[in-house]
Amino acid sequence: MSLHSLLKKLPFGPWRNAGPLVSVVRLSGVIGAGGAFRPGLTLAALAPLLERAFAPKEQAAVALIVNSPGGSPVQSALIAKRIRDLAEEKKLPVFAFCEDAAASGGYWLACAADEIWADESSVLGSIGVVSSGFGLHDFIARHGVERRLYTAGENKVLLDPFSPERADGVAHLKSLQADVHDAFKALVRARRGARLTGSEEEIFSGAFWAGRKAKELGLIDGLGDLRGVLRGRFGEKVRLRVVEAERGWFRDKLGFRAALPGAGMADAGAVLAEALPSAAVAAVEERLLWSRLGL
Repeated sequence: MSLHSLLKKLPFGPWRNAGPLVSVVRLSGVIGAGGAFRPGLTLAALAPLLERAFAPKEQAAVALIVNSPGGSPVQSALIAKRIRDLAEEKKLPVFAFCEDAAASGGYWLACAADEIWADESSVLGSIGVVSSGFGLHDFIARHGVERRLYTAGENKVLLDPFSPERADGVAHLKSLQADVHDAFKALVRARRGARLTGSEEEIFSGAFWAGRKAKELGLIDGLGDLRGVLRGRFGEKVRLRVVEAERGWFRDKLGFRAALPGAGMADAGAVLAEALPSAAVAAVEERLLWSRLGL
């Protein structure tokens, strides 16, 4: 018997009548690398958090708060797999609670849970793959700009935005998207199984729905919030342990940590000036992902 188990049997002290413990991890934002000021969800960033969330002995479950419009399918798969690996290793149930959205890669993350819960106004689904860009060859020709492009390998540049669209390039992209879509569909089938009640044509069309319709289709298990569902499952005395990232991220990202001898505000300003453009691009890309959901 562990020390913690023995302490719980004492008739006094903070361990007496302690309720079941559930660790809570927030998965919020775009999935992928992100920018200097808007870090995305990646396995590298989340792995320590997930390890800490599953670490306590004798806890009852782990809860995920998901709020993401999607992003990188690779990072979605890696994060979800790590959650499943830890859940099976520790033999713990996992609950996902969706906030504004668990769409595309966000729904991929939610599927790592054994049960998925959402608000009736949450946006869920978008089980598909999208790629977008621009065709600028007419624009540069109109303004007298000559495009010079040199490659080794005839298919090295299939979708160059400054050249006319190539049919073989589009076909190759669609084939790649189909492979990723197949992996996404297989994950949803494996995790949701017989709970899926809608037709595959509808569920895997890339469409998205609010909470009630998502429940009808079997994409989620019910409507509810984290505290209410966990109290109903584990009792009024359930304890929620929020697992957060280490502090100091802002300083690290701006390059203020372990400043070089003699480094001052001029150095910090240079780092800031370098980081701002990438942060602006990341913010625009994030806004576009949310806007696809009408949010």
